[in-house]
Amino acid sequence: MMGRNGSVNSMRRKEVAVNHSLSNVVVGLSLCAAARERKSIAGRSQMSFSLNPKRTVAELKELRSLTGDENGAQRVAFTKTWATARNWLRKKLEALPVEIHTDAAGNLWTTLRGQSERALLIGGHIDSVPNGGWLDGCLNVLAGVEILRRISAQYDGKPPVTVRLVDWADEEGARFGKSLFGSSACSGNLNLEEARGLKDRDGIRLPDALKEIGVDFERVKESGKELKDAAAYLELHIEQGPVLLDLDLPLGAVLGTFGVERHAITFLGQAAHSGSTPMNRRKDAFLAAAKMSPEIYRIAERNGGVCTIGSCTTKPGIVTSVVEECRITLDQRHLDAAALARMLAEARDASARFASEGNVKVSWERLWQIEPVLFNNDLIAMCDEAIGETCGKRHRLPSGPLHDAAEVARAGVPTVMMFVQSLHGISHNKIEDTREEHLELCVAAFDKLAEKAMNWVRAK
Repeated sequence: MMGRNGSVNSMRRKEVAVNHSLSNVVVGLSLCAAARERKSIAGRSQMSFSLNPKRTVAELKELRSLTGDENGAQRVAFTKTWATARNWLRKKLEALPVEIHTDAAGNLWTTLRGQSERALLIGGHIDSVPNGGWLDGCLNVLAGVEILRRISAQYDGKPPVTVRLVDWADEEGARFGKSLFGSSACSGNLNLEEARGLKDRDGIRLPDALKEIGVDFERVKESGKELKDAAAYLELHIEQGPVLLDLDLPLGAVLGTFGVERHAITFLGQAAHSGSTPMNRRKDAFLAAAKMSPEIYRIAERNGGVCTIGSCTTKPGIVTSVVEECRITLDQRHLDAAALARMLAEARDASARFASEGNVKVSWERLWQIEPVLFNNDLIAMCDEAIGETCGKRHRLPSGPLHDAAEVARAGVPTVMMFVQSLHGISHNKIEDTREEHLELCVAAFDKLAEKAMNWVRAK
């Protein structure tokens, strides 16, 4: 009896062990299935949050087809084609949980409200020069649209800080000759007296053109209230020059924008018959002005800036007379204010020397001036880091052209720009181009920068 009972007990223990083992297998299988489901859901969530740089490229091509022709982009500000582009952009933005409005200067603002009123601004401009390129300005805007999509999806429409996209009005100044109109109105730096008298080639005044789109010229500076909660500003742009191309680099972090000294220099001599006046008796204004051309290259080389003589007009302007008056325009740019001042002083000294040598007079007229604008060091570092994480190669460079970012920085908002390589080093031309893989890289890197900047704003 004892042997039989022991055998039965042994069998029962084995049965319990088997059942326990099977139970563990079932639980294990259930846990694995649950893990796979969680992973699948996470994968789907990550996919829904993911950026789509290819979509940005496709939308850039869509805009090109809509607002360009065989000569290039035609989105000159305050024209019908520009308005068409703006309406197209609005439709893209209306698919997001955002607020859209036009401010007192005609700038278009799109706001994704966050947990904090402190705002990260992303800016660009959809206007172009006549016969312009397909990327200048609008790349910034459409990359911003894609980033808004990603942020909205990832944070369920409520990011940690407010994120705002701005399409600045008339960055190019192509129609009325005043660049950075919308951003300078917003920063408070717009000279209203000067701008009030501007006319286009058809004689239409700037205030009248603005009235056509519902903007009261006298109130444009009221747009400054848009910067009330601005904590950081980011702008992506094609480089428009050959630096990144020559270095074979796709992206660069921008240190700031050059300061500019722009002057008209007039040499005044004496008109005289070109046949009867000996060479040693002439007071040739053109001769003195011509000596400035090689001299500005030497000045630029010594100081590390850039200098350009962009125009030259002479009077009486006939082949049978020695030039009595020669007017040239000189544009000088540098990122360092002291170096820019030194370049200007050297150019003034040179002009006086050449005038004396030619027995002519010289006078200077300032056309325009803006100080160098240095971007925020923290944001530059974040931009550099985002570029390194995206493509592994980093480079920092100044911006020769002016951008809306300079006006925002002048208003006291921490600012940085990111550049993407320009093929041919050419812009404001229908041949303006950038490799598609570089366009996709810049959208990805700019998105990383936006995320870093959001965290920076939140922590401040």
